[in-house]
Amino acid sequence: MTVSNQDYAGALEKIGVLIKSKNFLVFQGTVESIAMKNAKERTLMFEEISRSGELKEEYEKAKAEMSKAEEDTQFNYHKKKGIAAERKEAKMEKDEAERYQRLKDQLCEKQLELQLFKLFHNERDIDEFTDELNRKNQMLEKENRKRERIEDEIKDKKKDQGKMTRELTKIEQQIKESEVELNKKRPLYIKAKEKTAHMIKKLDSDKKSLKQAKKTHDGHEQEIRELEKELDEVERKRREFEERIEEESQSQGRDMELEESQVQEYHRLKEEAGKNAARYMQELDAINREQKSDQDRYDNECRKKNELIAKIRQKENEMEENRKRVEKLNEYIDNRAVAEQKKVEEEMAVDVEMANKRISEINEELQSVIDQLGEAKVDRHESSRASRKAELLDNLKRLFPGVHGRLIDLCEPSHKKYQIAITKVLGKYMEAVVCDSEKTAKDCIQYMKEQRIEPETFLPLDYLDIKPVNEKLREFKEPKNVKLVVDIIRYEIPSVKKALIFACGNALVCDTVEDCQKSGFWYT
Repeated sequence: MTVSNQDYAGALEKIGVLIKSKNFLVFQGTVESIAMKNAKERTLMFEEISRSGELKEEYEKAKAEMSKAEEDTQFNYHKKKGIAAERKEAKMEKDEAERYQRLKDQLCEKQLELQLFKLFHNERDIDEFTDELNRKNQMLEKENRKRERIEDEIKDKKKDQGKMTRELTKIEQQIKESEVELNKKRPLYIKAKEKTAHMIKKLDSDKKSLKQAKKTHDGHEQEIRELEKELDEVERKRREFEERIEEESQSQGRDMELEESQVQEYHRLKEEAGKNAARYMQELDAINREQKSDQDRYDNECRKKNELIAKIRQKENEMEENRKRVEKLNEYIDNRAVAEQKKVEEEMAVDVEMANKRISEINEELQSVIDQLGEAKVDRHESSRASRKAELLDNLKRLFPGVHGRLIDLCEPSHKKYQIAITKVLGKYMEAVVCDSEKTAKDCIQYMKEQRIEPETFLPLDYLDIKPVNEKLREFKEPKNVKLVVDIIRYEIPSVKKALIFACGNALVCDTVEDCQKSGFWYT
């Protein structure tokens, strides 16, 4: 019996075998392919097996009708709420106008009363000020006479002051001449003193070097004498040994000449003695060099110590000279000079205070500069981070053709005033990388893992779940200038629109907070 393919498939469906979903046979590699699927792909497979996918169109249609009904309800609710708010606002404006007119009438009455009050007090103050002016004129005449008398006294005092100033100038000139003469002679004295100290130090150093050389020479002489004694002792033992050997040979009737084994033993002992002597001489040389270097360091330290002692003595002499100079200067200073010095001290105190104030200002400026440097370091860190991100994006574009770029770089606002609003709406997706497919995104992530690069957010255009934009939001007429964020963004690549709709959704932008409140939506 011949049947059609459709009848055959229908008969299989009655017993639960679905040809399209392939739920009756497990081919080679099917289990592995199912395990490699992601959650979305496995969901589609189960829907196909359970045949729930056949109801997808009906479900989507019912869902769209339900969303439309909910949007209509929400729109009507907000419209009703806006009308009620307008009525309430109109009533409040009317009450405010009536209250303003009432307060304006009261203000005119109070201003009239205030001007009358000021006029009364001004007339009374004029009388009082006239009497006060007469009294002040009488006091001014008395003070003028007193001032003329004081000016005469000041002229006499200035004459005395000029005389004392000339005497003081003469004394100061004598002091300066003495100081100049002393300063001329001081370099010669210091030079001679330094030269004498240098020669004394050099003589002491030479004496110590001579003493050390004599000590070393005595040590060498002592070593030479000890070595000569040892050599005499060795020669004596050698002669005794040869005599003893000769006596033994004569007693045994042997010849004095050494046998071959004895010659070899002699050469071995001689070689061993030479090695030991060379090692001992090397050790002796090393010890001598070490002792010489220690002696040199010790001499240097002694020389430095002597230099420091000489400097201390020099400073003590200078301090004594300065002390004597201060005593002499104190003898020339009289009470008037002390007063002037106190005045100078006060001026210097003012200068010091101003300097301290300036130091504090400079410290504040320094702190400001340090803060700016810190900010510059942060900016430099951010710039290096941005350069690394830019380099990463260039590498991804070069290696994977499906990478378009960062979302913020692929679009721009239609007007600069929308810049902040777009940045706020895009949020975490602002720096996201837009690519054409999920496979490209996975390849990019794998490349970043291999290169140990910081993670990035990817927006694969074929994987994004995009909800349609609510068209009713474009029909706002009151308040004005309420627009969808998607409509105020310009872009060159058409496929980027899908990523923008995913990131922005149904977000709106308004010119003012009042417009946002009137529209009946939440605002940030």
